[in-house]
Amino acid sequence: MQLGINLGYWGAGMDADNLAVAQEADRLGYAVCWAAEAYGSDAATVLTWVAAQTERIDVGSAIFQIPARQPAMTAMTAATLDSLSGGRFRLGLGVSGPQVSEGWYGVKFDKPLARTREYVEIVRKAMSRERLSYEGQHWTLPLPGGPGKPIKLTVHPEREHIPLYIAAIGPKNLEQTGEIADGALLIFPSAEHLEETAIQYLRAGREKAGKTLDGFDIAPTLPLALGEDKDVTTLADTFRPYTALYVGGMGSRKQNFYNQLARRMGFEAAAEEIQDKYLAGDKDGAAAAVPHDLIDKTALLGSVDRIADRMKEYAAAGVTTLTLAPAGFTLDERLAALRAGTEALERAGLA
Repeated sequence: MQLGINLGYWGAGMDADNLAVAQEADRLGYAVCWAAEAYGSDAATVLTWVAAQTERIDVGSAIFQIPARQPAMTAMTAATLDSLSGGRFRLGLGVSGPQVSEGWYGVKFDKPLARTREYVEIVRKAMSRERLSYEGQHWTLPLPGGPGKPIKLTVHPEREHIPLYIAAIGPKNLEQTGEIADGALLIFPSAEHLEETAIQYLRAGREKAGKTLDGFDIAPTLPLALGEDKDVTTLADTFRPYTALYVGGMGSRKQNFYNQLARRMGFEAAAEEIQDKYLAGDKDGAAAAVPHDLIDKTALLGSVDRIADRMKEYAAAGVTTLTLAPAGFTLDERLAALRAGTEALERAGLA
């Protein structure tokens, strides 16, 4: 099992620290550094900045939002980043959510599975440097009856095949991800529930494509907070607002994929209470309603030995790249958490 690092969002006054974290991850031998985007910092600029100041670590988008870019532009960006980084780019895609898609980008959040499938087909075709023509429900290239003609990408990516990941949570999206992608980006993963909440659907998708999970990268992101085992409850409490935001406030009451995931892990009553309070404006109450077990099952908390034991569980569950989001109020604390990840992997015998 490899380790990755997720830098999250930039532009919050911690950019220099984020770069230092990426550089330390590069020095420690982490496999990939992911950057996110929502409606603030864009991932492409951040990844270019990181790639220019690191040497070995891959850089990946977790995610490029599908409603934000035409698929051909995503192919252009992926090919450019792969070329400039010397073949170190990983393309992660996702549909985002209805609030961002419709409120920020003005793109209707409908038929996300069909839209994702067409998007991936166009991106792959463009990156292969075929002349681009496509007829689908959501995209037709070139536009009929106009001056457009099939053209091909002029940039040569460093590699013939750039790894393509999809951020997936729901069963249908997970199955399609297994069918059409090279890897899956997961969030709030519980090793105990990973087979029933994710891997069984990814496996079904691979089988539909005539493949197995061999070579398919299962890459969940977990917060990591380093400390004494006796302080695990306190460490977990630092993630209450984060968990409440996703389980309670992401998307809408009817379309909150994270809330549905928490329910599938057995936290039905808590998920309902968190959402009710969050949507009513009681964010503190929503955070207080988050069960300790939900946080502990979806984060790495405590000593290096405790984290190492949890890493063994994730490896046994089928995780191939464990992406860490190291917590800390200072750069030194984040770097210490990063180093603890490497140490834990070694103690677990997984390095």
